[in-house]
Amino acid sequence: MNTRSGFDRLARVYRWMEYFSFGSYLQKCRVFRLGEMASRRRALIYGDGDGRFLSELVRRFPQIEVTAVDASREMLHQAAHRLPSGAHVRVIQADALECNVEDLPGSPFDLIITHFFLDCFSEAEIASLLSHLNAAAAEHALWVVSEFAVPWRNPARLAGKLIIRALYLGFGLLTGLRTRQLPDYGSVMQQTGWILEGRREWLSGLLVSEYWRKEIYR
Repeated sequence: MNTRSGFDRLARVYRWMEYFSFGSYLQKCRVFRLGEMASRRRALIYGDGDGRFLSELVRRFPQIEVTAVDASREMLHQAAHRLPSGAHVRVIQADALECNVEDLPGSPFDLIITHFFLDCFSEAEIASLLSHLNAAAAEHALWVVSEFAVPWRNPARLAGKLIIRALYLGFGLLTGLRTRQLPDYGSVMQQTGWILEGRREWLSGLLVSEYWRKEIYR
């Protein structure tokens, strides 16, 4: 199954799948860092799904200019319908690994956002993505990450491993996603100069919200 078409099939029911699996926790994780985005002017969002975070972002900060990239046409369609009138948002259907970020409208970006997105890739693929993102990031850019993680302590650690394994199996069957384990995206980011400045956990560490910053001089 093509991954893009697989996510197209889930677009209309994704919110309810998420709610019945984790309640409101994934959305809480997404919006947790909104207050730290107030001074940002040009944002790049990868894989926001059906756009619930995007709509909250532009309602809170109507001045922000956003470029939203997703491989799924139907997910972008759902996101566009949630946008308030007058929002400065460009939606672009593209594969993140094939998209030339430097040529995207709004570049360079002072805010990068990936919610439950990096877990769809291998570490090698994330390194490739970072090579483009670093070139398109403004000086002092902020990167906000929401992700699943394996909790450190038992019994939450064992339960977390089982939940993550089930999620990969389910999304593999429904969308054709080939990834089967969480990548160590943090190590890849640190290797390219990004510094972790904050982290918050939910559900005993199964969900994390992080913000990273990088000094990029041209």
